[in-house]
Amino acid sequence: MKRMKNSIKQELNFLLLCFILAACSPQEMDNYSLSELNAISGDQLSFSQTASTTSQNVITFTNTSTLADKEYVVIWDLGNGTTSTGKAQSITGTYPYSGDYTVTMTVYNNNSSASKSEVIHIAENDFGLLDTPNYRALTGGAENVEGKTWVFDQYHSGHMGVGPAAAATPEWWSAPENGKEGSSLYTQKFTFYQSGTKMKWENNGYIYANAAGVNGMGNPAGVVENPGGAGDFDVPFVPGDNYTFSLDESAMTLTLSGNAFLGFYVGSSTYQILTLTEDELYVKVISETESGNGWWFRLIPEELNVAPPEVVREPKAIPLSENFEDSSLKINFAREEMGDRTGAVDNPMPLPINTSNKVYRYQKTGAFYSNISWVAPDYMFDLTTQHKIRMKVYIPSYNDYTTENNVDGPWVAENKLRPQVAVKLQNSEHAAPWETQSEIVKANLETDKWLQLEFDFVGVKDRTDFDKIVIQFGGEGHAGPGFFFFDDFSFTE
Repeated sequence: MKRMKNSIKQELNFLLLCFILAACSPQEMDNYSLSELNAISGDQLSFSQTASTTSQNVITFTNTSTLADKEYVVIWDLGNGTTSTGKAQSITGTYPYSGDYTVTMTVYNNNSSASKSEVIHIAENDFGLLDTPNYRALTGGAENVEGKTWVFDQYHSGHMGVGPAAAATPEWWSAPENGKEGSSLYTQKFTFYQSGTKMKWENNGYIYANAAGVNGMGNPAGVVENPGGAGDFDVPFVPGDNYTFSLDESAMTLTLSGNAFLGFYVGSSTYQILTLTEDELYVKVISETESGNGWWFRLIPEELNVAPPEVVREPKAIPLSENFEDSSLKINFAREEMGDRTGAVDNPMPLPINTSNKVYRYQKTGAFYSNISWVAPDYMFDLTTQHKIRMKVYIPSYNDYTTENNVDGPWVAENKLRPQVAVKLQNSEHAAPWETQSEIVKANLETDKWLQLEFDFVGVKDRTDFDKIVIQFGGEGHAGPGFFFFDDFSFTE
């Protein structure tokens, strides 16, 4: 309010800005932070029109205004239901139907705003703009009067992801299958109609957003925090009734009118199309609520969004063995918090009982729970006859077994690296697999020589819920680092 006290002129400017802000949706305005700038007048504004070489009904509009200030926001209304917000200096409009269309460019800063409008005349219909493979894939074609409905591909991983805005893929995180169950994301439905390029958006009265998105929407009332794995927030939002869409086939972008968005709010209505087929719409959008972030969304036709049948994995006794001699391993152990020197290496002590050339080097890091593991791809372990895991191990004496290390919590009884190895059987599908695991530990092992060890799980031979083998050297729950070696791994009768 200090600005209002300075002068009547500034008060009038402030009221003008309030009018401009009120005319725009909160979703548009919350994304911009502008400094004090010079006033903008209508005679400063201009934009050019360039028709496509393939159709006179596809026109690119470019801001050609001469403004002293560089910090301003441009809003386009192409008169065909397509709007765009942000700092885009150009936008392409598609006009399949003949007629007159009023194109308006509005430029504003926090001191003033001005608009420039021109009427363009489209002489003839160009229905070919709509009857293309892309339009037909998105809408089902002009003959499909009921339109084509798309939803998030919830039962397959990667239907939502985030990464750097400049990246080609969501490098930071991708949603697992059904990973947002319980949130409003999976209630979002988008029906595209080729006739009139209309779009119908349906949901359960909420959209999905993270904290930045909620803030970008002005922190509306009624926000619900999702419990459990879905996380983030459901935000009250009722879609409008008269949305349209614009498909720019030259730039391969999809723009939704009226500030509509694909169910997850990031402050933008324009999506870069990465894949568009009859069965998949995969897009990327640059976030206006999180600087430098890009989001990826995969949608599929509603009728294809069917939960896969539950896979019943039968117990099987399939022998496993690995001697690490071949460059292509039969057992590729997954690594959790392991050092980058983990893997097949030359035998550090090629003497009896192990004179082989290659062995597996295990580098425990300063993480509390370093380990390697293997999961059966499509079966559970049948332990009735196959219940023995054998391996040769080499425990170096040069590891530090005396220093007391940081621990994960007071429940950790041992804070020193130990000359030991543990083998665990777990259920990989269990939310906390350690709670139901079976573990055998070989402790206080002799150092600097190869030892033959056997881990016999005959005591749990009647269990049929194990599909994962975990190998862990040195103990767990503490930050003591070290190197260990093993060879000739087998899981047999």
